[in-house]
Amino acid sequence: LLSPLQKWALLALSSCSSLCCLCCLLALLVAIGLTLGTQGRALLGPCSPGSSTLAPTSRECPFDPTRVYVSAPGAGDVP
Repeated sequence: LLSPLQKWALLALSSCSSLCCLCCLLALLVAIGLTLGTQGRALLGPCSPGSSTLAPTSRECPFDPTRVYVSAPGAGDVP
């Protein structure tokens, strides 16, 4: 059986875990709300051509849902 110290430690860890879970859930709900509220424009907002948030050498948006990533068959094979 568990000692009283182990019970308190388990209670403290589970409380911290529950708090973290609630924070993540809140952030997810805010992100979904912003996405639905702006009809998805907030996702690609930082990707405008004049944006200074991207590296000057990068011309691609870090998040592009329209891009299809395909690798050629056998491209990762090493002879």
